[in-house]
Amino acid sequence: MVQRVDRAGLQVDARMAEFVEGQALPGTGIGAGAFWQAFSAIAHDLAPKNRDLLGFRDSLQAQIDDWHRTHRDRPHNAQAYRSFLEEIGYLLPEGGDFHIDTTGVDPEIARIAGPQLVVPI
Repeated sequence: MVQRVDRAGLQVDARMAEFVEGQALPGTGIGAGAFWQAFSAIAHDLAPKNRDLLGFRDSLQAQIDDWHRTHRDRPHNAQAYRSFLEEIGYLLPEGGDFHIDTTGVDPEIARIAGPQLVVPI
């Protein structure tokens, strides 16, 4: 069973609290009390938006599940499936070009080539 501890009105996994307070925060100049108060404020501020996003995700998943149940005995039609995903808002049109500014980023990240994580598509 997960053990939880109270931190600024949040129920936090005891192991997470131990990690944050014992390993992540030391040396940062941020005290545990200040961290948990700020984190709690952010979590409570974003809770309604998070709830809405989770509801939207559940709605999308229900529609996708229904589509698969409805089409289970038919051969897969990639174009019809893609159109369905676009129609329900799961796939969005490709956006325009954009630029990412790397000001203030360490050179090892922004400019110096190094080992790269390659993720197969």
